Amino acid sequence: MLEKAPTMSRQYIGELISEAIAVFIIIAFGDSVAAMYTLYSPSPYQGAYWGVCIAWGLAVTIAIYATGSVSGTHANPAVTLALAMYRKFAWAKVIPYCIAQVVGAVLGASLVYMLYSPVINHFNEVSHLTRAAGGAAGVFFTHPGLAITPMHAFGDQIVLTAFLIFGIFAITESYNEMAPGANSGALMIGLLVALIGASMGYLEAWAINPARDFGPRLFCFVTGWGSSAFPSPGNYWWVPIAGPLLGGVVGGAATSTWCGRTFLPTSAR
Repeated sequence: MLEKAPTMSRQYIGELISEAIAVFIIIAFGDSVAAMYTLYSPSPYQGAYWGVCIAWGLAVTIAIYATGSVSGTHANPAVTLALAMYRKFAWAKVIPYCIAQVVGAVLGASLVYMLYSPVINHFNEVSHLTRAAGGAAGVFFTHPGLAITPMHAFGDQIVLTAFLIFGIFAITESYNEMAPGANSGALMIGLLVALIGASMGYLEAWAINPARDFGPRLFCFVTGWGSSAFPSPGNYWWVPIAGPLLGGVVGGAATSTWCGRTFLPTSAR
């Protein structure tokens, strides 16, 4: 039986705005730290990639604290899909939430571009690069790392996002007696994002979030990066979308079915 489309109540509109704000926060801070890592020589993060990871993780934490009481801060289409599949989130809200998340990512990328465009232009000039050739693209969207093919990256994104969703579901599971309390879950989720980046981020910049990559990529497509954004070298553009979505399904299944609630107290089943 199909669900009715949710009515555009004040609460529902607030949820969509909340999701856009959450992703805006994440991209505003995350892409800014990517700009500092990429554009400056020497980079303030040279030899300290952990700092990049912590900054992304703290951006997620701040986004959760800022918007969690309104929408629950999915801030990631992979999270939204997994919640619909395993945590009874309304299917009728999935696509609107995802659209709001992408809008927030575009707005976040716009702010970063406004702040760093002189530095981007300088970087491309001294590096003899153009936007069309992908100059400074790493500030905004992801690409395969050393020796990584698009298909290998697809598998990586499934695994990395499965870890993310597995961790989020474990941290937020009300029947998990070892889950963090006293509103510290947001900090732990941020540290989880940082951990994934610190351990696996160089593979393809650990998108683990379709909106995080697609929104800035869309923005870059219309601001001069053109085919380096879409379809991108090797037609890579679809990998940070499809990989995380599938990874979210796998991670949610692992927590909710295979080794999560199955062994928690009977009241959780």
